[in-house]
Amino acid sequence: MQRITITLDDDLLATLDALSQQRGYNNRSEAIRDILRNTLTHEHTQHGGQSGYAVLSYVYEHEKRDLASRIVSAQHHHHDLSVSTLHVHINHDDCLEVAVLKGNMHEIQHFADDVIAQRGVRHGHLQCLAEE
Repeated sequence: MQRITITLDDDLLATLDALSQQRGYNNRSEAIRDILRNTLTHEHTQHGGQSGYAVLSYVYEHEKRDLASRIVSAQHHHHDLSVSTLHVHINHDDCLEVAVLKGNMHEIQHFADDVIAQRGVRHGHLQCLAEE
């Protein structure tokens, strides 16, 4: 490991310290390492030829006009990416789905964008992990 010195303005340092405390980091170095790893992972997943894994999570209104069937159709259209899907009934109106995906990161991103952009889908998030 290398020891480095960085200069941060007061507001950014306060934000780093708050984030470190909130997430339970023992020190600033651990927080900065994780921030850099997450950024690098995000950058790697943007390359079209990169393969890896991803978790797509989203909440949707199951009663929204044909939304459930459109989501299922998108899942079947991209069946080669799907490893597993978890479906949870949150309440009378909303469902949570978590899909574990594997494949080309560009295709995974395209699939996630298609699902998240559907009218009635809320809280969509894609977490990617590129293969090394």
